[in-house]
Amino acid sequence: MPESPAVPPAPIRLLPHPRRLVELGPHNGAHRVAIRAGIAIAVPLVTLYLTGHIDLALYAVFGAFTALYGRSHTHLTRLRMQATAGLALVACVVIGTAIGVSPSREWLVVPVAAVVAGVATVLSDALHWHPPGALFFVFALAACASVPSEPRQILIAFLLAAASAVFALVVSTAGLALPAARRRTPTNIVPSLGRALARPGALVKVLSVVAAVAVAGAVPTATGLGHPYWAMVSAVAALSAADVTGHLVRAGHRVLGTFAGLALAAALLAVSSNALVLIVFVVLLQMAAELFVLRNYGLTMVFVTPLALIMSYLAFPHDEWALVRDRALETLLGAAVGIAVSLTAAALARAAPSRGSRAPRA
Repeated sequence: MPESPAVPPAPIRLLPHPRRLVELGPHNGAHRVAIRAGIAIAVPLVTLYLTGHIDLALYAVFGAFTALYGRSHTHLTRLRMQATAGLALVACVVIGTAIGVSPSREWLVVPVAAVVAGVATVLSDALHWHPPGALFFVFALAACASVPSEPRQILIAFLLAAASAVFALVVSTAGLALPAARRRTPTNIVPSLGRALARPGALVKVLSVVAAVAVAGAVPTATGLGHPYWAMVSAVAALSAADVTGHLVRAGHRVLGTFAGLALAAALLAVSSNALVLIVFVVLLQMAAELFVLRNYGLTMVFVTPLALIMSYLAFPHDEWALVRDRALETLLGAAVGIAVSLTAAALARAAPSRGSRAPRA
């Protein structure tokens, strides 16, 4: 009788095929989303530059991220999705700025960001946000918290983020003025918090994100490494896929794309430190990122990485090479934490049925 082929151990079976790192998905009208995102981010930044307040760009940019939601939904569905996501983004900007007022902001932001990550994960599933997950909300809160603030800036942050979010809504739903757009039937999506929590694995997913953000934020904070929020965001990004194999692919995309993006960031920052030139770079990079975000996440990170570094430089100018170093180290740390949490959760899930099967019967 021929022997059956050996089954690889579970950890080996989870490893993705290397070709998944270079797969390129369909275009699917990404240019329309890129144009909307470019306009939504360009107008607030140029306005701040012309009024001499480019140092407040961080608040406006996170409000403008509202335009990134509901990219392929009908206009009315997109409007509802962006309205709720925009409210959450503005809230995260305000909370982050309030944390920035505290002299203990470095440690205070870690547990707050972890809680926000868990809440945003639940809300994302319940409200069917697309893109899903807590990434933008953790990014907004932790980045704003990293900038030393004064109490009066909390209101300024709210007004700028809210104004940018409203402008993004207008840009994203301008097509409603066309008769053909008004005739399209909205996607029938019913929000349900209870249904989201009742889904198989929902609690594990939320707890994994909370743990990953807490650990990824605590380690660089304890060691004195700058910009711990990049590690938090990388950890969330690694866990944003559907399963462990997807987590490994996403972490690989994040690391490889970031290192390629660091080379591009160094080149762009070497070209000019003029604020207006940097704004042009930010807009072009945001548009390029939206062209590839659903096609290949690694390529997206090539453009997102210099965008994040330039935004950080505009908000709080300092040594460009320190920014590049911190981004590289934080990305590696965050991706490693995300993978470790994912593998641990998977191992516990595999062990649970085994323990149950050995339990004595009544």
